[in-house]
Amino acid sequence: MDPRSRDEQFMRRALDLAPGGLGRVEPNPIVGAVVVWGDRVVGEGFHARFGGPHAEVVALAQAGTEARGAELFVTLEPCCHHGKTPPCTDAILAAGVRRVVAAVGDPFPEVRGRGFAILKQAGLEVEVGVLETEARRLNAAYFKRQATGLPLVIAKWAMTLDGRLATASGESRWISSEAARRRVHELRRIVDAVLVGARTARIDEPRLTVRHVEPLAERGQPARVILDAALSLEPDREPVRSAAEVPVLIYTTDDGQRNEAERAAALRRAGAVLVTAPKAPGGVSPEAVLRDLGARGMSRVLVEGGARILGSFFSAGLVDRVLVFVSPRILGSAGALSPVGGPDGLTLAEAVAVQDATFSQAGPDLVIEGRVGEF
Repeated sequence: MDPRSRDEQFMRRALDLAPGGLGRVEPNPIVGAVVVWGDRVVGEGFHARFGGPHAEVVALAQAGTEARGAELFVTLEPCCHHGKTPPCTDAILAAGVRRVVAAVGDPFPEVRGRGFAILKQAGLEVEVGVLETEARRLNAAYFKRQATGLPLVIAKWAMTLDGRLATASGESRWISSEAARRRVHELRRIVDAVLVGARTARIDEPRLTVRHVEPLAERGQPARVILDAALSLEPDREPVRSAAEVPVLIYTTDDGQRNEAERAAALRRAGAVLVTAPKAPGGVSPEAVLRDLGARGMSRVLVEGGARILGSFFSAGLVDRVLVFVSPRILGSAGALSPVGGPDGLTLAEAVAVQDATFSQAGPDLVIEGRVGEF
């Protein structure tokens, strides 16, 4: 086996380990590490919880004395600063590792190449860039927040085979199957917030919580985020009704709060947090909402529609990933809603391209996942 293929083999194992911390370590990155002596794995691990030992420390501890003279494969540049835990570079040097292979550098300002520099200065061989693209995709939420301050945005919807989100009357329960809904709840348990518009909240009264699977103990329920420029939500209806148990953030405008002062007070008494955001065509600015959510430490936001909200996020170029469930049913209604609203007159050349698309099945439904844009 040539050296590059060998490095990729062990890095793939590290990449496979890293998602063990998904939903448990954010806003930190998910990281996997493998310690190799010759061609034998002698230690491996991943960053399992926020504030807990990093992947390198776990793998080195498992390797024990066999780490001396071994190679360490890690999906992200080892940290070199005191945070919740001591620097991983200290642990690597103490273990006597001779070579470190990293997939990608860490953009965090207190690391950003310093981890590699410390290891090189100590005489270790350092290789960077093995399966870098895969490592960046794996930690897209972390890289996006470091680059932009915004959380990763996942747009999700369910539609019929003829592309309808709901009937002409607005009925949408349930287009997707129970298996598909379980898949959505598995995603909800690793995101920081689930976002909908006021119309969806008023009509459907969605709970927007994790139900079909157990929430992660370290994370609990995601925050519920509602964009409501005119402040039309009722405090005694879901999701606001349960705001005392699960957080609800309502993004509205100055006009909305001024014109609906009594309602605003009632929503606050119910436990909702009202956040003023700038106006945008048709509502509040989705970019301003994301910037505030990022400032609150959120890494992933699941946007669940409906058509106007999805359209506003796509039109603003704010969507990073899509998750689409296609039910094998044909509604055949000209007045039924399509999933993504937006301006007319666009050409096919202006259509949003979904990259790295994958296709799977959840019960009878086709599941399409893909990436939009850089992250």
